[in-house]
Amino acid sequence: MDFSHFDEQGNAWMVDVGGKEETKREATARGSIFMSPECLKMVKEGSVKKGDVLGVARVAGIMGAKRTSELIPLCHLLNLTKLTVDFTIHEETNEIEAVCTARTTGRTGVEMEALTGVNVALLTIYDMCKAVDKSMEMSHIYLEHKSGGKSGEFYNEVRRQR
Repeated sequence: MDFSHFDEQGNAWMVDVGGKEETKREATARGSIFMSPECLKMVKEGSVKKGDVLGVARVAGIMGAKRTSELIPLCHLLNLTKLTVDFTIHEETNEIEAVCTARTTGRTGVEMEALTGVNVALLTIYDMCKAVDKSMEMSHIYLEHKSGGKSGEFYNEVRRQR
């Protein structure tokens, strides 16, 4: 496999995407945070002392995705046209699942933005809830889908076990 982030001498470099066609690109990533039943109950009830956990985590995930090029070396700065962060609570597993979708029309994909959005959202949940439950665990973070560009459509067939 040819890794495009290295030159012939093995030095890291930012890939030149200037000659690539602009296409509509979208990516969706998922991840979860697992917590104690008491902590999950407090998140649902809105009784965590720091405030609206999921509301703040949504905004943090969007902000984090917008700053991906500042956080991940060699990522391109993208003109994002859509960013969403949504949550599903799974009471049976004491889990909050985050889903981030990023979209642009450009010369490179938005997979890293979607993945960064999920991670920042989950980290924000941890930060806001750590006074209640320091043993929370973030996992099952993956790229679910991406479209656009030369490689086209990708669907991750990962099957998570709960």
